Amino acid sequence: HNYKYIYTHVYNLYLYSFILHRMEKLIPVINKLQDVFSTVGRESIELPQIAVVGTQSTGKSSVLESIVGRDFLPRGSGVVTRRPLLLQLVHVSEEAAEGFWGWAKFLHNEEKIYQDFGEVRNEIEKLTEDVAGNNKGISSEPIRLRIFSPYVLNLTLIDLPGMTRVPVGDQPDDIEEQLREMILLYITNPNCIILAVHGANTDLATSEALKLAREVDCEGNRTLVVCTKLDLMDSGTDAHDILIGKVIPVKLGIIGVVNRSQKDILE
Repeated sequence: HNYKYIYTHVYNLYLYSFILHRMEKLIPVINKLQDVFSTVGRESIELPQIAVVGTQSTGKSSVLESIVGRDFLPRGSGVVTRRPLLLQLVHVSEEAAEGFWGWAKFLHNEEKIYQDFGEVRNEIEKLTEDVAGNNKGISSEPIRLRIFSPYVLNLTLIDLPGMTRVPVGDQPDDIEEQLREMILLYITNPNCIILAVHGANTDLATSEALKLAREVDCEGNRTLVVCTKLDLMDSGTDAHDILIGKVIPVKLGIIGVVNRSQKDILE
């Protein structure tokens, strides 16, 4: 029985490695397809991707930057992410990086290479204002960014505007419905993993991100929850039941994180 178990375990490891190797070759092809489809509008086929969903100020951008390993997203209070950001992470060799952490390119100008990620942030802000204006307006037209580094995995991530109910600035009266439709456009894709970001200092049962995720993934088969702000929970409470899935179970798990404060980022 022990030999059979070992054989099965080794075989499963081999199968996993084989699939992973195949996926490593497939992801660049998927990235190329996404670039092609971006020129003709909405994707013609449903491509694998990870969509980051949450309400405003839950720490979506911090989670995304932690995955990448670099600060490159606009920050501030209120509405910050105002256009979808389609981010392709491309793993390259250390030799290709030539001693640098990595570099970035935008699809609209692939000739320009960014090694200063502060400049990447500035370009995202500029592209946002060019289309959505400078008074809190939103747009469903995505910004496409590609980051190359030896320290990232091959992934396609989508940072979506945070959900809100009350319009501010130049936002339309039906801002809640517009954001809902924009997010559904991405997460209804059956090949999309929904990364639902929820602030642990609010009740998980009232999470707008999870509510929307359940509409398209009622069994939770492709939903992963990230609970941020664990350090801001009320005194005497803890996240144990949330993190082990007793409150709302999801198949891909629940991860707790403590985000950096604005002061930490500035320092």
